[in-house]
Amino acid sequence: MQDSNEPVSHRFDGERFFSALDSARSAKNLTWKKVAEQAKVPASTLTRMSQGRKPDVDSLSALCAWSGLRADDFITGEGRQKTEPLAEVTALFRADPNLSKEGAIAMEAIIKAAYEQIRKIQD
Repeated sequence: MQDSNEPVSHRFDGERFFSALDSARSAKNLTWKKVAEQAKVPASTLTRMSQGRKPDVDSLSALCAWSGLRADDFITGEGRQKTEPLAEVTALFRADPNLSKEGAIAMEAIIKAAYEQIRKIQD
């Protein structure tokens, strides 16, 4: 159990989760109302999340199940080991049933080129 005087070292990034959830919603061409219905969460939960609030545990679980997102991917903090973003993107494109192998390779090349170019600008 954590001492109440110790600072919390890991946090859930609700803004990033909501952004990823929005991408899932958009990919499925759904309204937020439909997302709420399909995920079986109150629409007000999604509204609060759009305003920067974090979902309760049950809503988070339902939204992860609906979207295929992993809550663990949105935890930040010291010492947190994350996979490289390009590795994650590659795995996602290769697993996408909507893409042929050639399509996945093409998407990877586009994303990698854009990513490397932006990293050069920021360095």
